[in-house]
Amino acid sequence: MTVDKILDAKGLACPMPIVKTKKAMNDLESGQVLEIYTTDKGTKNDLTAWAKSGGHDLLKHEEENDVLKFWIKKG
Repeated sequence: MTVDKILDAKGLACPMPIVKTKKAMNDLESGQVLEIYTTDKGTKNDLTAWAKSGGHDLLKHEEENDVLKFWIKKG
């Protein structure tokens, strides 16, 4: 998987990870991938719903050392 942009949203509380994700996605072209790091546990549900509602693909997510990682492909 090719990552086109990385967003570090660690330490931010809801809704800031979503706000920053939306802003970062605006800088990408359709088909490009954004990698996101966050520590807010609520982001898992929020990002999943946000990606779906925006027509984007949540390619993968994982948790490593209390950091949630997401890969979203712009629709």
